[in-house]
Amino acid sequence: MPLLAEEMKMRSYEKRGGSAAGPGPATSSCTAAEQQQRRRSGGGKHSTDGMLHHNSSSRFDSVSCDVSDYSGSRRSDSSLLPTFHHNRQSSKNPTEHNILSPPAVSPYKSSPWTRAASMDEAGLRRNGLIGSILREEGHVYSLAAAGDLLFTGSDSKNIRVWKGMKEFSGFKSGSGLVKAIVISGEKIFTGHQDGKIRVWRAGGKDPSVYKRVGSLPNFKEFVKKSFNPKNYVEVRRHRNVLRIRHYDAVSCMSLDEVQGLLYSGSWDRTLKVWRVSDSKCVDSVNAHDDAVNAVVAGFGSLVFTGSADGTVKAWRREFDLVNGKTILTHSLQQVLLKQENAVTALAANLTEGWLYGGASDGMVNFWECGSKKLSHGGVLRGHKLAVLCMEAAGALVFSGGADKSICVWRRGDGGVHTCLSVLSGHTGPVKCLAAREDEDESGKVCKSWVVYSGSLDKTVKVWRVSEQSPDLKKMHLV
Repeated sequence: MPLLAEEMKMRSYEKRGGSAAGPGPATSSCTAAEQQQRRRSGGGKHSTDGMLHHNSSSRFDSVSCDVSDYSGSRRSDSSLLPTFHHNRQSSKNPTEHNILSPPAVSPYKSSPWTRAASMDEAGLRRNGLIGSILREEGHVYSLAAAGDLLFTGSDSKNIRVWKGMKEFSGFKSGSGLVKAIVISGEKIFTGHQDGKIRVWRAGGKDPSVYKRVGSLPNFKEFVKKSFNPKNYVEVRRHRNVLRIRHYDAVSCMSLDEVQGLLYSGSWDRTLKVWRVSDSKCVDSVNAHDDAVNAVVAGFGSLVFTGSADGTVKAWRREFDLVNGKTILTHSLQQVLLKQENAVTALAANLTEGWLYGGASDGMVNFWECGSKKLSHGGVLRGHKLAVLCMEAAGALVFSGGADKSICVWRRGDGGVHTCLSVLSGHTGPVKCLAAREDEDESGKVCKSWVVYSGSLDKTVKVWRVSEQSPDLKKMHLV
């Protein structure tokens, strides 16, 4: 019997994603299986000693989001405009950005970007909200930045492309909710709720026209493998599927640009490795005992995965010579974490050799790469609810949570981490993050980053964040 629309909506929020269900009233009844899944993903078990300040929210009156399973009975404390909290302390006179609410129109008709007023020389210009996109199409689940282009995916089946703070293009897939987007050169890979990975490419003459050019695995490989019974694996009683394809939602993807490999994690508990050049599946690993929620191609020859089973694992990539052919394999190198709460997000600093992992209890664990293995460095406490996404950029690490906020962490000497600020303004859980170096600030001693955050409140916000801690005295005088 097909699921009702409401049940399908609840499934997309609750299933294995590190749900942060609170004590508030639910919007629909849950089956016993859903309740069991929520417990397995760590829902309802959150830290009470977090020190996050959530004092404001954006004035998007037309935005509505059914996120009771993430935020519970928790609501915005005031109707202030988005503020930039520094060093985890709320100012008595917080600086407010004069940002007008974007028009309640579809992004297909006009660009809904709004810009914050230009800042002065006190340092505010490099720290704060730049603008917002209002997407009436659906909740934002994924985004990716490449140069001056921003790709956003949602549960509306649409992938929108933005350039220079204006709508540039868009394309639509029939395979449902877009859970992950990865860009490799001219190719765009999108992972979907139904287990499919689509491949897109911009048109030759018109760069704003995107066409689907294939899928993973490619059709030729799929047909070739389907004739051999040895290529099938049993996923449940009386059901066998091809080993080279996902049979459940593709929850995460990560690109190894040097090796030309794309890694995908799925709710089917497997990690699959794809060769970007020909879209072939070159390895499939039974990685975890529950859904794979996060994957990141790390430093050296390591790949990291995080799962709803509460573990973070490090896999080593190896090339073996078998019958004159080079075979790519991945073997378990180290189990970095094993806990009750689901691991929901991973991020890696490839230059310095640091790994970060967020969980459904609001904690962020981090590890440092040693001579032979990774060692645990500590725990970052900044969120009151589940950490849903993470992004590493230079000396900074960003964590977005179900508490609607984004914590900005800076790594210092000796592995000491400091929370520089908390970005607040979303009215729903922050589901995805991406960052790129700010071109306007390039060449300066202190780097500045443009950070994109997508939320279940149907908006994408753009922030400018500097690696240097701002002078609070100057900011309060403005």
